[in-house]
Amino acid sequence: MNTLRAPNTDDEFLQYYHLRWQILRKPWQQALGSEQDEHEQHAIHRMVIDENAQVLAVGRLEKLAGLQGKIRYMAVAERMQGQGLGQQIINELEAQACKFGLTEICLNAREQAIAFYQQLGYENQGFSHTLYDEVKHYRMSKKLTSHAKHQAIPAQTLQDIWHSTIPLSKAMALQISYYDSKELLTNCDAQFNQNLHHTMFAGSIYTLATLTGWGWVYLAMQEQQQTQANLDGDIVLAQADIRYHSPIKGLAYAQVLQHEVSGTFDNLAQGKKARIKLVAHVYCGDKIAATFTGSYFIIPK
Repeated sequence: MNTLRAPNTDDEFLQYYHLRWQILRKPWQQALGSEQDEHEQHAIHRMVIDENAQVLAVGRLEKLAGLQGKIRYMAVAERMQGQGLGQQIINELEAQACKFGLTEICLNAREQAIAFYQQLGYENQGFSHTLYDEVKHYRMSKKLTSHAKHQAIPAQTLQDIWHSTIPLSKAMALQISYYDSKELLTNCDAQFNQNLHHTMFAGSIYTLATLTGWGWVYLAMQEQQQTQANLDGDIVLAQADIRYHSPIKGLAYAQVLQHEVSGTFDNLAQGKKARIKLVAHVYCGDKIAATFTGSYFIIPK
């Protein structure tokens, strides 16, 4: 059975890049390594792998300016072409783009692939460039629709609270990109938050993680209020620890998952202080760049 996911090990990345080179570079006598660029470390990578751990198809998503993303390096092993693997990769990269709050995807399609992308809803914007003096590319784009509309109102309210009460969050362009009761994703303007090394400032990483944790508690409490009307309180950070694993450049986002949250609002319903513990991960592309562990008190109003 085939599996669609991100590469995890050195061997998987080796196969991932080799398939890129084999399909997109080798036929034009390009050297190994020409299939990679400076955006690899902070992009989103996906592959289809079979039960024998062989990589069958690959694709990459990177964030451009504003709310636009770009898909690059789509490749499917020759023996597997025409079996829908490319469409699986595209669908997954689009779903990831929606989670990051992106509203449009662009790509440069080779001439023979235009019809494939048009079937997936991409519009041909015209000629882009010629690669290796013979491979014509055409710019294509597609508008995206969020997969989490049912959560838009509480998430927007939370974002407005941040921006109106915490000036730094507005300056960072901190926003909620996805929430579905099991997962919360937030992101901010990585370029604005750069330090002198052109990577994300540690204070911005900490702020992103702290507010993402605070935001999870707020949204979870809003959901609980649907069945317990008297459930309300002020959320304060009681204890926090953060570990920085690697620099962040490019697509930066924070994530809280339900299974990494503990504690309940039961005490709050009785007019007592409640406590929620959670873990927030800050990512650079597919890799965890920082891990935040925090405890939040909810103090009855």
